[in-house]
Amino acid sequence: MTEDELIARIRERLRDVGEERLYLGIGDDAAAWQPSRNNRSVITTDALVEGVHFTRGAMSAHDAGWRALASNLSDVAAMGARPVLATVALGFPQGTDPEWLLGCYDGIAALAKQARCAIAGGDLTRAPAVVLAITVVGEVRASNLKRRDGARAGDVVAVTGPLGASRAGLRIALDRPDLAGQDDAGSSVTERGFGQAVADALAAFRTPQPRLREGRWLGASRHVRAMMDVSDGLSTDLARLCAASRVGATVESVPVHEAARAVAEHTGDDPHAWALGGGEDFELLASIEKRAFGHLAGRFRAHFGRELRAVGRITDGAGVRFADGTVVAQSGWDHVG
Repeated sequence: MTEDELIARIRERLRDVGEERLYLGIGDDAAAWQPSRNNRSVITTDALVEGVHFTRGAMSAHDAGWRALASNLSDVAAMGARPVLATVALGFPQGTDPEWLLGCYDGIAALAKQARCAIAGGDLTRAPAVVLAITVVGEVRASNLKRRDGARAGDVVAVTGPLGASRAGLRIALDRPDLAGQDDAGSSVTERGFGQAVADALAAFRTPQPRLREGRWLGASRHVRAMMDVSDGLSTDLARLCAASRVGATVESVPVHEAARAVAEHTGDDPHAWALGGGEDFELLASIEKRAFGHLAGRFRAHFGRELRAVGRITDGAGVRFADGTVVAQSGWDHVG
């Protein structure tokens, strides 16, 4: 298949994905779009490299594409913004099956359509391994833009959902595929429940849901002082938020996903460690004014049907510690280490 033929098939897959504000999309030298007068633009980029961030044995081409876009959309959500458009640069070794590459775009298109994010263009190139590099542009009102550096002593630290499920899904995909192959027919209620836990863990790893609605909702609250996403693990990302805000934090509770608990019982792992350092949960981490947290959490529950979970509190000084004073080791993902 030639480059032009491949681009034509990619364009067909992306034809109906959020093109309302694009003047020019795929097919020209550059894309053109109409920005909003009343919003600020936020821009993020992330790359997934085969053998570093994913392996074909652990996920399908569709899931690799979905996950690559999800990591970028999560960054947009953490700023309180909504995605507008994205560009996709795809590198791949000579001889790569074109159908596998098109499968990546199927996954990208599926999530882009869900998020109402146009795919404005990109690039195809030869590379030693498959590389998916995506850039997303989002928009947010200036008053709703959230950063990492606004946390203040006394704030409640909270996350938009329990953690560790993605790491449990990675454990299954790489090391325990037998757990995913169980047949629920005729199994006990307990076994069927475990089958659902496995499915939930694999979904959290392969097709994570960026918290776009939650990010915009939290961004609209003046009581949310700082926000970021939990992509590299709670222990690492909370330390980054504290460093940016020049404060410390005390971790009083780590919300562990039930799927992580269930899988860990079968694998002998520590689900608490997965929740602290597993990463790629793509929940949002927020520093919220203490006096407003209860009311905000109640509204969050009513709006989204799940809990805004308190993790701890922001403190004076520096460093992140558990309630007993023990230092929280940064056990999350290091992109260059």
